[in-house]
Amino acid sequence: MRITLKACRYAILTALINGFLALALMLLVEFALSGNLVVTGPYLMAGLLVALVIFIAQFWRQLRLGRCESREQV
Repeated sequence: MRITLKACRYAILTALINGFLALALMLLVEFALSGNLVVTGPYLMAGLLVALVIFIAQFWRQLRLGRCESREQV
């Protein structure tokens, strides 16, 4: 259980950071192209999708790495 919580914590942190950076980059490009800074639904959905994909991948990776470390200690 402890390995799962640790993996979830790292995955959430990584997903939030990368989702925010993706949203900021999309807004920066939108501002550079159109000259106005408007947060629309598709940008928010794209940022959430990026965060979700990264969360799933990082959770699986961290969980797998944590279980490999626990097997080596035994």
